[in-house]
Amino acid sequence: MLILDPPYNLDREFGSSKFRKLPVEEYSAYLRSWLPLMLRLLKPEATIYICGDFISSISIFAVASEYFKLRNRITWQRDKGRGASKNWKNSMEDIWFFTMGNDYTFNLEAVKEKKSVIAPYKEDGVAKDWQETEEGRFRMTHPSNIWTDITIPYWSMSENTDHPTQKPEKLLAKLILASSNEGDVVFDPFLGSGTSSVVAKKLNRHYIGIEIDKVFAATSEYRLELAETENGIQGYVDGVFWERNSLKYQKKNKKKQDDVDEEEEGGFFNFM
Repeated sequence: MLILDPPYNLDREFGSSKFRKLPVEEYSAYLRSWLPLMLRLLKPEATIYICGDFISSISIFAVASEYFKLRNRITWQRDKGRGASKNWKNSMEDIWFFTMGNDYTFNLEAVKEKKSVIAPYKEDGVAKDWQETEEGRFRMTHPSNIWTDITIPYWSMSENTDHPTQKPEKLLAKLILASSNEGDVVFDPFLGSGTSSVVAKKLNRHYIGIEIDKVFAATSEYRLELAETENGIQGYVDGVFWERNSLKYQKKNKKKQDDVDEEEEGGFFNFM
């Protein structure tokens, strides 16, 4: 499995590296300068995911389609940051789904989503396609190519780093679970803060990552060490992907807050 998250076609700094926005033709040439080199590393049944925004996606579609078979385009909500003063706030990104051939892995059951039922329907008094649980009424649904359940890492989340464009672990978990099996290899040559390798490790995959910035490479190594004992993935519990801000998490967070309140009343704090 190949995960590609190259610098988008923007004016941006990544640690010690600076990138400038290029004309579409020049950015396409940049992709062609290294993308064909990936081919010799991939097995015939390999899957390729390429991340981009609405500008770089123009080039990604055109260039990657020359080498791989296009399967889909995932659009996910990246709702973070301030709004633009003279434009619509840009809160979405793309992930292009390619394969080497027609024989590839897609583990549908591993990436079904648990969603709350707004209008529960019964047939002869029996729940149809949903179930009642302690957390509420839910149904398991097939994943679509529109993802609105991703939380961008923020300061209080354990996975948060100083990388300016860090991808959430839940995002990578969906890709890795869907398109690889335990023991497979996940390769990311634009590793950044290490999310793809960390998630691969947590999900019992092998991983190879390359990062040019020494600080971010060190961040990746640190996160991989933490994954030895902290193997949870936010939003993914008991083998199920939950909706963002679902009732289950509200209850868990409320219990944690209640525990903190009790400790404050008793006059002591515990730090871990």
